[in-house]
Amino acid sequence: MLFCPTCANLLVVSSDTGYNKWACNSCPYEFPITKQMTSRTKLVRKAVDDVLGGEETWKHADSTMASCPKCNNDKAYFYQLQIRSADEPMTTFYRCTSCAHQWREN
Repeated sequence: MLFCPTCANLLVVSSDTGYNKWACNSCPYEFPITKQMTSRTKLVRKAVDDVLGGEETWKHADSTMASCPKCNNDKAYFYQLQIRSADEPMTTFYRCTSCAHQWREN
């Protein structure tokens, strides 16, 4: 995305005059496109756990009887979140008290 140096609005590609150019819809600014323009931005991916609260969420979680699929321990911490539409049930997130393996139940 490019922005107009005059009024800071978003520039759009226009070919009204027969050649490609960046043009501003708010002011008369135009910039001819003479070569291929590309740019790449590497996006930083957040861990899903950070979005859902991270370690802080587990500090205050209740525990329940739930079988860990990794170590077969029978106790786990849990919390529930409404991550789908309101007419769907809440999703329960679990964390094993023994091995800290995490899983969820829809």
